[in-house]
Amino acid sequence: MNKNSSSKTSYRFPVRRLTTLALLTAAALMIYGLESLIPPLVPVPGIKLGLANVVTLITLRRYGARDAFLVLLARILLSGFFFGSLMSMSYSLCGGMLCLLTIWLINLLLMGHFLFLTSCMGAIAHNLAQLCVAYFITKTAGVFAYLPFLMISGVVTGLFTGMCAHFTLHYLPRLEKE
Repeated sequence: MNKNSSSKTSYRFPVRRLTTLALLTAAALMIYGLESLIPPLVPVPGIKLGLANVVTLITLRRYGARDAFLVLLARILLSGFFFGSLMSMSYSLCGGMLCLLTIWLINLLLMGHFLFLTSCMGAIAHNLAQLCVAYFITKTAGVFAYLPFLMISGVVTGLFTGMCAHFTLHYLPRLEKE
């Protein structure tokens, strides 16, 4: 086949970019796995720190929305396979996608500033999406009784993960995009 064929190169990832995304996915998966070993911090079901979202924030900030989407999707699918179930994967997928959309939009709106605020809004969106999935599955409006607790936890955990991402970004080497 001709070396200059556009069909051969149009769908390839550059090796450096693919390697970087794979490392970010592995880091997010490892953080998710370690966090799943931590007992719940509060007695309200479904509340956790969401430390794997630090990797999503870093990926979005450094490499863009498309790469953040790929890392997030891979992390959710792999964590569902290794640590969860199909049900937990549906919650994570809906929450993660709405979170990513939210942090992408807020990041654009704030022109890349205030990562902690971006993270808070993402955590709140994640919790809202999970409540909507719970309502869709159970058809019980009572799940929305968790809303105040999940909003407060979204702000607290979002602040924490946002600050972790902010400080981590200062210590990560910057790789050039290919």
